[in-house]
Amino acid sequence: MEEERKVDPAAFGFPGPVRPGATRVGWIGIGVMGGAMAKHLLAAGFAVTVYARTPGKAESLVAAGAGLADSPAAVAAASDVVFTMVGNPGDVRAVVLDPTTGALAGLRPGGVLVDCTSSSPSLAREIAAAASSAGCYAVDAPVSGGDVGARDGTLAIFAGGDEAVVAWLAPLFAHLGKATHMGAPGSGQSSKIANQIAVAGAVVGLGESVAFANAAGLDASLFLDAVSKGAAGSRIMDIFGDRVLRREFEYGGSVRYIVKDLGMALEVGDGQEEANVLPGAALYHQMFSAMVANGDGDLSLQALITVVERLNGIGK
Repeated sequence: MEEERKVDPAAFGFPGPVRPGATRVGWIGIGVMGGAMAKHLLAAGFAVTVYARTPGKAESLVAAGAGLADSPAAVAAASDVVFTMVGNPGDVRAVVLDPTTGALAGLRPGGVLVDCTSSSPSLAREIAAAASSAGCYAVDAPVSGGDVGARDGTLAIFAGGDEAVVAWLAPLFAHLGKATHMGAPGSGQSSKIANQIAVAGAVVGLGESVAFANAAGLDASLFLDAVSKGAAGSRIMDIFGDRVLRREFEYGGSVRYIVKDLGMALEVGDGQEEANVLPGAALYHQMFSAMVANGDGDLSLQALITVVERLNGIGK
């Protein structure tokens, strides 16, 4: 995305340039990722209204100055731009398209929906069409970078939708990470699915390499430090390497999400004439699904090493 591009707000019905103190932001979904992202916008001076199915989870954001609404529609009624960061496509459909309580039901003409959930490309296109019919705009903008990227404001943001709308949103995206306009509605979600295939492969490689190093009697910490300086080094190793060594498996988001994302990569349909032939993604999907089958579905990606260990008769 060309961040320097100038956009005439009036041409799109926007209330004006995006700026703190003027642009009202709504946020739906304040888990590990969404909560951290919303805090960045609050800290930047934007008025933020949030919705959480469990209101108690919003306490820290409310204490920091956020407003609390009782439905996605109420969030949208108080906002110019509404971000969603929820669990799965079904959740997105409910919080955006429900005719009574959904965000689109409360959004004024000219308002913008920004879905940061890893969701379905076809649903993103459906939402974009529904928003257009209501005189609004929609951008699918899933992110990559994990909890660390959300905390540090360094996420990679894959934006699908009207390029001018994405450019108008640039001052908001700048507080969350680096946004790239990927193309038409749905292209952001397709980009995220492709991203997840690469992430899954890197996590599997990390888990297998550490399991092998341990079995070989190596100092696993020394091993990771050494290989991280060479071709094996990666952002995944930076984020998850120490967590694997410390057996810190609870923090970072449920593995169920990458099972969902890889499942979407392997699905027939969603605008495709035939299924993708992705043998690596199929294998990664099986391995992460094994974590869920083992009762570890609430653990994070780095716990994939436990599947490798079980296959080798190590652990429970």
